[in-house]
Amino acid sequence: MKILSQLNEAQLEAVEFNSGPHMIVAGAGSGKTRVLTFKIAYLIDKGLEPSSILALTFTNKAAREMKERIKQLIGKKADELWMGTFHSIFARILRVEPNFIGYRPNFSIYDREDSVSLVSNVMSNLNITIESLTPTGVQHRISFLKNQMMSPTDFEKSQSLTPADKRFVEIYTEYNKRLFENNAMDFDDLLLKPIHLFVENEKILNKYKKIFKYILVDEYQDTNKAQYKILKLLSPVKDKVCVVGDDSQSIYSWRGAEIKNMLNFKKDFKGAKIFRLEQNYRSTKMILSAADSVIKNNKEQIQKTLWTENNDGEELTLIRATDEKDESYQIAKRIKKEITTRKLSLNDIAIFYRLNSQSRALEDALRRDKIPYKIVGGVEFYRRKEVKDVLAYLRVLTNPNDEESLLRIMNFPQRGIGNTSVSKMIAFSRKLNISLFKTMARVFEVIEVKERIQKNVKQFRVLLDKYIDLKEKFSIGELTSALVDELGILRIYKEERTPESMSRVDNIQELLSAVQEFSKTNPNAKLDDFLSEVSLIAGVDQYDEKSNAVTLMTVHSAKGLEFPVVFITGLEEDIFPLSPKFDNDSKLEEERRLFYVAITRAKEKVYLSYARSRYRFGEVAYQSKSRFLDELDGSTYDELDGLGNKKAGRRKKVYYDEFYQQSFDDYDQERRSLRVGSRVTHTMFGIGKILQITGNGDTQRVTIAFEKFGAKQLLTKFANLKML
Repeated sequence: MKILSQLNEAQLEAVEFNSGPHMIVAGAGSGKTRVLTFKIAYLIDKGLEPSSILALTFTNKAAREMKERIKQLIGKKADELWMGTFHSIFARILRVEPNFIGYRPNFSIYDREDSVSLVSNVMSNLNITIESLTPTGVQHRISFLKNQMMSPTDFEKSQSLTPADKRFVEIYTEYNKRLFENNAMDFDDLLLKPIHLFVENEKILNKYKKIFKYILVDEYQDTNKAQYKILKLLSPVKDKVCVVGDDSQSIYSWRGAEIKNMLNFKKDFKGAKIFRLEQNYRSTKMILSAADSVIKNNKEQIQKTLWTENNDGEELTLIRATDEKDESYQIAKRIKKEITTRKLSLNDIAIFYRLNSQSRALEDALRRDKIPYKIVGGVEFYRRKEVKDVLAYLRVLTNPNDEESLLRIMNFPQRGIGNTSVSKMIAFSRKLNISLFKTMARVFEVIEVKERIQKNVKQFRVLLDKYIDLKEKFSIGELTSALVDELGILRIYKEERTPESMSRVDNIQELLSAVQEFSKTNPNAKLDDFLSEVSLIAGVDQYDEKSNAVTLMTVHSAKGLEFPVVFITGLEEDIFPLSPKFDNDSKLEEERRLFYVAITRAKEKVYLSYARSRYRFGEVAYQSKSRFLDELDGSTYDELDGLGNKKAGRRKKVYYDEFYQQSFDDYDQERRSLRVGSRVTHTMFGIGKILQITGNGDTQRVTIAFEKFGAKQLLTKFANLKML
């Protein structure tokens, strides 16, 4: 293939290798996607059938882009590839083989919100009201255990259980039971169920081992225990396995990802060969040097040295702010300057934060300065209430056993079926061991429900039956439009005449357009094909890089993206890194990898910012600068003074300078009493400035910003402070 001449020597070697298991360690910006796409095209050019290649990614966006690139290289053959996310590929297999695990092909896929709702209902039914067991917390714990392939029984055996743990096991057990009864799976089941399918049915396993003659895995550092198990089960003859990843970008341990899958690859696949892609095509030398100076502090990593032929570039800029408002103000000002001096578009600029809550102040500043922005990973389109309501109707039409979806729409739009009546119907269904949907047809037997409400339930069931029948006669687009029209949802929202209701109208119409487009593109597709696709769409999959607006996102959402200019905000202890109270070094190392990911998204310029105080948990918190800033090579950045943004000198250690601007107007020479703004000295902490005084008399407390020790809160009575 002549196109291979576009590859550098290391990339070419990795593409052409085809003699056994191999891992490509691809540093940030080293052309990982190019190598993967060229390798797949190369394999097909060498005679491998596209339908025998399984290529697994972590986002639909990555799969789409890769397939498009492969199509440009080899044409329509690319459509035959088994390419997609782990979840989408194995959902596809499970729809073909559901009867082997007791499911029906029309199973629903529950997203996180659906799962939390189910957990909440289970806890209510079990009458569990322990403060430490919240539905969200329980759902997260269940998800983590599933990623570790731990059933309720496994968890029970793994440790001695507290009373709360025992109740958790009850919830986990009942949750799985209800999923099965609802003919539904959560996201984690899409990985667990294939393992059960393959382990318990050797014939099925062999069927897919024969189909998949070559397996490639992207972002291997993000695989969890279940994904690793699937890969081992399906490994083709002669271990035709290629994994690609970067251990320095492993940032998902909180959802079960195990960096050891990458670190131990040579042990797990005997005779495996390792290739390293170390030439970076994205960033300047300065950006790479800064990133390297931080990540080298991690002990658990595969050694590599990124280098680039790009220019030296500018130093990173460190912005020191008084609080989150000042931080946001300075960022907005810098964005305007960058657009003017570099001749950039707004979509060339991204602002990263560690926590979603940080976006509020940034949004306020951007709105004030009339800078258009878009948020990635906020409330995703398919997670919005009105969209989920319509999707819940569609899910019931294809899977009437889906009790969670049925409960969501039982009284939407309002049809006079209250929670009390629903509870009585559920009790009836449990007693007779039938579904809630079947109970609706027998509602006249539920004598506790009033006759008027029984009629409403019956009418609702007739409506659902009508569209269940029509779904085999109409296209998906026609069916959805007719249903929304008959329900009158758009009319209801239009009559409210509020900005929020009109936004809901727009979103429902956008959903109808999406259904029509899917129906047009996939004329033979069924309703559950559409539902399966939208249930697996993540926030980053909907990222529109063409939209001319500044991008706001968490660092986790940013992985895989790149921008000419990047702002990394909130670089303070307890925010980034998230917590100073690390149980072990591995958590701190993951936070450091996250910082590395943030820096290496940038092509030309990086701004770093931190604030000395920040409004957190309802009160002002005085922040300490992130340890990662201390780890940066001093020659790679300049620090700006928050007052007037003048250069304060490279690597200059200045703490709380903004608080030392003496305010003589407030100074009382005669009384010399403690007051906000007073400069004081403490026998242990040295010189500082008073930021806040609370209480009176013996209980009075004073918060002081000390030059060397940061902010401290002291009891005035015992502080023995001296005025300066």
